[in-house]
Amino acid sequence: MMITQDNKLKKLIIIGDRVLIKPSKPNEQTSSGLYLPPGVQEKEKVQQGYVIKTGPGYAIPLPIENEPWKTEDEQVKYIPLQVKEGDLALFLLNGATELMYEGEKYFIVPQHAILMLEREEDL
Repeated sequence: MMITQDNKLKKLIIIGDRVLIKPSKPNEQTSSGLYLPPGVQEKEKVQQGYVIKTGPGYAIPLPIENEPWKTEDEQVKYIPLQVKEGDLALFLLNGATELMYEGEKYFIVPQHAILMLEREEDL
């Protein structure tokens, strides 16, 4: 299978409560008016970007007793994340891990480092 612009991220699997974020350009303002002033970005404490992929969530610990009739897919259950793909996220940079993939910059951010979300759909 060829890697294209549309499917190149399909190979990435995000683990647990982490989120893959593509940073937005500095001084970029959203249609609703959310915008980080240059002073905040210069100090590099807070960054914004769009959520590209999310992990499954927080794993719920398994009960200690092993029940042999359960199948593998029933073993692990997750509490889903509040973050959804397409959200604009404001996050703490010191909680994020920066990476380059296919020549583009992304951040892996745990959900607890995300301060605020902007979602286009009506809540």
